[in-house]
Amino acid sequence: MIERLELFPHVIEMNYQGRRRLGCCVYLVFDENDWALIDIGYEDTTDEIIEMIRKLDFPLANCRYLVATHADVDHIQGLKRAKELLPNAKIVGHPDTATALAKGDRIITYAEIEAQGISIDLPTIKIDEKINEGDTLKLGSLELEVWHTPGHTNGQLAFRMGNLLFSGDNIYRDGCVGNIDAHHGSDIPDFIESLKRIKASDVEFLLPSHGPVFRKDDEQLQKTIDRLTEYQHMADFGTCAVDWPLLEEWDEELLQGFDPNKA
Repeated sequence: MIERLELFPHVIEMNYQGRRRLGCCVYLVFDENDWALIDIGYEDTTDEIIEMIRKLDFPLANCRYLVATHADVDHIQGLKRAKELLPNAKIVGHPDTATALAKGDRIITYAEIEAQGISIDLPTIKIDEKINEGDTLKLGSLELEVWHTPGHTNGQLAFRMGNLLFSGDNIYRDGCVGNIDAHHGSDIPDFIESLKRIKASDVEFLLPSHGPVFRKDDEQLQKTIDRLTEYQHMADFGTCAVDWPLLEEWDEELLQGFDPNKA
């Protein structure tokens, strides 16, 4: 048995546990011998993560859930292998995640990004149970409240446990957010609402899907909300933008004519 390095009571994160980066954050939530994993990452680290969990003295037969925060390949590719190693566990995720994985949608999952030469194997993955806003995952005496927090992708889920929020790709410690890409199903207005919800909540710590855990900072969250609010009206963000005010200004200028003295 190896020493358990808990971030908080009942919470271990496998990158922190392994003292090195294994990929996305993989959270092991437990009560007594019952446990669950929030995300698993890539397939090539799955065996190593499960072996580390065995050495932490968690019975592999007692894994209750394999949670997919959303369908991105860097979060879910290892689920098929994890299910083979942990057959008693239920794979759970949002209905949109279930659809994307059932279809093997390589665009929505970021498995295929032709312009960047990215082509990643996407195994067939079946969600055993669909979960959504207002549902609760029970683990011994613990309860994880399911939040639907769309924006990065419509299937993005976050999970509240007491003063902790497993916040997915909603926001990271530096104020950045998960990729905004129309082909990925991103929606900036939804993203803003999800961030407002997190900001308005009384959770104290955010446990993101990438990077270090951090204390919720309302000032930083507001800066991110303000930035995304600007994105809605910028051509930089193409089909993710809701409008482009410059075109309205141009319409007026076309009617009035161009005046170099005002340019």
